[in-house]
Amino acid sequence: MSQKTTTFLMFQNRDAEEAMNFYVSLFEDSKVVAVSHYGPGGPGPEGTVMHATFTLAGQEYMCIDSSEQHAFGFTPSMSIWVACDTEEEIDRLYAALLEGGQPLMPIGSYGFSTKFGWVNDRFGVSWQLNLA
Repeated sequence: MSQKTTTFLMFQNRDAEEAMNFYVSLFEDSKVVAVSHYGPGGPGPEGTVMHATFTLAGQEYMCIDSSEQHAFGFTPSMSIWVACDTEEEIDRLYAALLEGGQPLMPIGSYGFSTKFGWVNDRFGVSWQLNLA
């Protein structure tokens, strides 16, 4: 059996399912694979995500709603890189991810890319979008 790596996102504001469904709506070949929720008397608030698996453009991700608050959250030093095929795609994704979020590098032409944008979305997850 070979090793496999999967990006794991820990949400602390009880919005893992909302974030997951938002991300799945943005990318083709994406789906929610499985979701389990905390029940009554569980370590997390009832109805929040105990564990979920989903795919974005065929790549597997996992997420949870943390049952405990931590002194740390998402950081832009770890981000999701998206290679976009068209200007329409990069513009659409940047606008959707920016809504309620924060721009880190506005869409523009940079020395390493003719069109690139970096944004923290409204859930705090960092995305780098590059026109391939």
